[in-house]
Amino acid sequence: MTSRPIAIIILAAGQGTRMKSGLHKVLHPLAGHPMLLHLLATAETLVPARKVVVVGAGREQVEGAVAGRGVAIAVQAEQHGTGHAVAQAKAALEGFDGDVLILYGDVPLVRAETMQALIDRLNAPDAPACVVLGFRPEDPGAYGRVIADQSGVIDRMVEYKDASAAQRAVTLCNSGLMAVRADDLFALLARVDNANAAGEYYLPDIVMLAASDGRPSAVVETDAHEVAGVNSRVELAALEAAWQARRRLEAMRDGVTLIAPETVFFAYDTQIGRDVTVEPNVVFGPGVIVEEGAVIHAFSHLEGAIVRAGASIGPYARLRPGADIGEKARVGNFVEVKKATLAKGAKANHLSYIGDATVGEDANIGAGTITCNYDGFGKYETIIGAGAFIGSNSALVAPVTIGAGAIVGAGSTVTADVSADALVLVRPPQQEKPGWAARFREMMRARKG
Repeated sequence: MTSRPIAIIILAAGQGTRMKSGLHKVLHPLAGHPMLLHLLATAETLVPARKVVVVGAGREQVEGAVAGRGVAIAVQAEQHGTGHAVAQAKAALEGFDGDVLILYGDVPLVRAETMQALIDRLNAPDAPACVVLGFRPEDPGAYGRVIADQSGVIDRMVEYKDASAAQRAVTLCNSGLMAVRADDLFALLARVDNANAAGEYYLPDIVMLAASDGRPSAVVETDAHEVAGVNSRVELAALEAAWQARRRLEAMRDGVTLIAPETVFFAYDTQIGRDVTVEPNVVFGPGVIVEEGAVIHAFSHLEGAIVRAGASIGPYARLRPGADIGEKARVGNFVEVKKATLAKGAKANHLSYIGDATVGEDANIGAGTITCNYDGFGKYETIIGAGAFIGSNSALVAPVTIGAGAIVGAGSTVTADVSADALVLVRPPQQEKPGWAARFREMMRARKG
């Protein structure tokens, strides 16, 4: 592996008109995370000395997405091809002496190992001028072709529009990704012209320009799925499906039981432990950690939550950001938990909302209980002590504390703190009026008659 510094250029200047969206194409989410940030996170594992994103239409959105990540912005005001786009990064790489990796913001699933393979090949003993990432799709279609010998040394690269019938018959295609030394890149780009069918400045032309100087380039191959690009919502959905399929296999190989794998959806950062069981139709949003032995029952939705070992969630449960469900705790059907901690063994089994709360060990939250945490202006906390029992259909009006071991009678609206081991009843006395219902019905029938 090389010890030379690495710079990353990510092209994200395309308008993405086929997406038909106000959101920039490279910011459309894949597994709950913008495509551009998928790619950038992977590239950052190579510890690049510089990172440049080339923007154009919708640049404000892209700049906002990468803010705070040490990314320089280069602007391609008008789109004149990939070579022209890369050339806009010249100022951002002024004084840089190392290897440049060129990536595409709408090709988000390139692995770090593949990126490193491009850099390593660039620094191999035969010192190729450029290294191109190639692939062999089922349908080569209109991809540019790479004509190379068995050792991967490139004889010619040609865009599909300019290729002959014999060249179009070649199945090795150009992904567009490339590694080049910085001192070569911009010197070669300065020599690229637009004398082609599209009238554009093609980045791959630098390969043939280097060849004309007697400096051959090389190709490294990868699987087609790794360089799949997104130009439409149809392609985004296909990429999402492929990503999810691979993630499900990975989870099962790591010891997770998926009862109906095709119905479970993971986020880009889902962490799930061994011996976890996930029933059908479960969705994991970003920021979820599920520890060993937990069970996620059917039709549950989790986001920004931690589920501790042995806990049980659902069916039909919703865990929102800040939910922390303790060991062997239970969150049952139609229960929503938000920014709340349920300690070990605590239970909220039915039809409840637990928000901005702390629930102690082995506490039991009865059906229909809600923590009234919002007054229209601010959020307030409810604290329920260990071993407390909250009767069904209770409303706990925050801020309020229910002491350890206390019992709240069913149907209570609690507005003041409750002492430990106390019983609190907040409801009017029951009244009974004998015969009233029969007299009422008789009166109403007479009125109708």
